Amino acid sequence: MNTLAAPLVDPFGRAITYIRVSVTDRCDFRCVYCMSEDMTFLPKQDLLSLEELDRLCSAFVRLGTRKIRVTGGEPLVRRGIMSLFRSLSRHVGSSALDELTLTTNGSQLAKYAAELRDCGVERINVSLDTLDPQKFKALTRWGDIAQVMKGLDAADAAGLKVKINAVALKGVNDAEAGDLIAWAHGRGYDLTFIEVMPLGEIENARFDQYLPLTELRASLSQRYTLEPSLYASGGPARYFDVAETGGRLGFITPLTHNFCESCNRVRVTCTGTMYMCLGQDDAADLRTPLRRSESDEPLEQAIRAAITRKPKGHDFLIERGQSHASTRRHMSVTGG
Repeated sequence: MNTLAAPLVDPFGRAITYIRVSVTDRCDFRCVYCMSEDMTFLPKQDLLSLEELDRLCSAFVRLGTRKIRVTGGEPLVRRGIMSLFRSLSRHVGSSALDELTLTTNGSQLAKYAAELRDCGVERINVSLDTLDPQKFKALTRWGDIAQVMKGLDAADAAGLKVKINAVALKGVNDAEAGDLIAWAHGRGYDLTFIEVMPLGEIENARFDQYLPLTELRASLSQRYTLEPSLYASGGPARYFDVAETGGRLGFITPLTHNFCESCNRVRVTCTGTMYMCLGQDDAADLRTPLRRSESDEPLEQAIRAAITRKPKGHDFLIERGQSHASTRRHMSVTGG
């Protein structure tokens, strides 16, 4: 492989080795903290083709990327998506890539779990905020928790390691957080709680949804013994070992604790727009150089130029009485 000598390093000396690539802005759920119920999605012709996504990801691999996470929207609703996983699996097979993974709502896992494992995917993140069927329906608007549970069973059967991501929502799922831990750890899953992130305008005031994880952690400490873990994923989560379950619990706190100092990632949308920071609007167009030349040199130059603009950190803020968004785009546009 023609690996370039100079890796991607941002202005603050952080090596960029991890990309999160959205393959669609569409989703079969309409989670209340993520999307409006009446969303306007991108025209299909604006999206990168699966072949273009493969070419873009492969360019990042040549530039030192060691981990690719496929995201959406819901990535598994993209038509033909398994052909992209199968193609990218060659980088895992050659050891150019340490990990190929995805974040999913679990709705399509019953169909695709075994094939994902065949493509070299070993570990997945599944977004699941509640175990209560009625609450799940209210949160996702369109989701069916029974289908997600079938998907998790299929993931277990395929040998996929699962991590559950739960957004902490005040007055919604905070009271069942302890039970969610018991359930996840009982199935052998890690669990991470995430603070609401102010991305995109939605109907509800985010301050009303916002639960500081410092409060949640204090509440959970009344039921569980939480010891700081030696485990570190390289991502934004801070982990604790739960003595009573033997499992691992993570907290992602973009608002109560800025996690930017060790950021090693960028995000690329399904239209080929690269965001150097989740919480900033500055972006780089990779679709134009990708389509301008059969050579990947213009694409790689554009990637390198964009990395020089990666900021030190984000500007997430939640204000009382507002549905204020730190960025104009929804999370489903950038990728989870």
